[in-house]
Amino acid sequence: MIGGWSDLARPMLLALAPEAAHEMTLKALETGVYPRDREPDAAVLAVDAWGLRFPNPVGIAAGFDKDARVPDAILDLGCGFAEIGTVTPLPQSGNPQPRVFRLISERAVINRLGFNNGGHDAAYARLRARTARGIVGVNIGANKDSSDRTADYVLGHDRFAELASYLTVNISSPNTPGLRDLQAPAALDELLGRVMAAREALVARGGRRVPIVVKLAPDIAEEDLPAVVQRLEAHAVEGIAVSNTTLTRPGVDKLAEAKEAGGLSGRPLFQRSTVLLARVHQLTGGRIPLIGIGGIDSGEAAQAKIEAGATLVQLYTGLIYEGAGLIGRMKRHLAHWALGEGVSSISALAGRKAADWAARPLG
Repeated sequence: MIGGWSDLARPMLLALAPEAAHEMTLKALETGVYPRDREPDAAVLAVDAWGLRFPNPVGIAAGFDKDARVPDAILDLGCGFAEIGTVTPLPQSGNPQPRVFRLISERAVINRLGFNNGGHDAAYARLRARTARGIVGVNIGANKDSSDRTADYVLGHDRFAELASYLTVNISSPNTPGLRDLQAPAALDELLGRVMAAREALVARGGRRVPIVVKLAPDIAEEDLPAVVQRLEAHAVEGIAVSNTTLTRPGVDKLAEAKEAGGLSGRPLFQRSTVLLARVHQLTGGRIPLIGIGGIDSGEAAQAKIEAGATLVQLYTGLIYEGAGLIGRMKRHLAHWALGEGVSSISALAGRKAADWAARPLG
């Protein structure tokens, strides 16, 4: 069982420095030292979105596999999809270490990694060499010292459109100075205008129309959210991911680690990210599939994301504290819930409590 294996490994990994533990995990996945999820997914968990058939709605968020080292291992663990990245055109080392800090008592992490990755060429080569099937998205970003960050996203589209099941435009990381400015409506218009034009040019040459997802920050001002969503709809993006890490420190501000710069993820982000998710669902009228991210560490939390408006969910920090067995437990909970509701697909339950969640404070 995945749960038993991860229960044994988790204390050892938590005893290591965060980046060392992460690298050990990746190496284990690369070498095949992990248990496969052999239990077939319940049919009710299947989700259709963007012309893709997801066997279940649970995925691992970008940041776990920055360089496309283990997407197929992620799928073997039981995920319905994987997302690699964030990947930038040129390799970059990211911010100085230490840059990842655990808040163990709060089941949270603060990171200021800064898009450390090996660049487009390395990730492309690994994805190109894949022989397995399965849905793998590519999260694209801009180099820190780029003179034209929008051009970096166009390069990301052009490089990965033939291989990616979908592309996520990451303009919401707090760890690249000025990156979140691209969420402002005028900057968003230029960015998406150029990315979508690149997609149309590729289609005209006989290439495929890859679905485009935009990942938002949880710290968007409440008064700015309608304009941001309106621009996303105007450019006909296929999906919206809500949300990235937060610069706020809800409920953890008195902890010493909370004084570290960087984005906060994990359980303290759950309220803020879920409220924002519900508000985006209301603003779009449920017309755009949403990926719910932030603080998912149980089946109940995943259910709440779906009820708030998510079609798909992604987790990362929850795995650090709960282990890989969380994936199977989450799927069993969601299947039991969906079957109890009498629906043929869990996607029919997306947004059923969006109004309730949207009315809550961000926290």
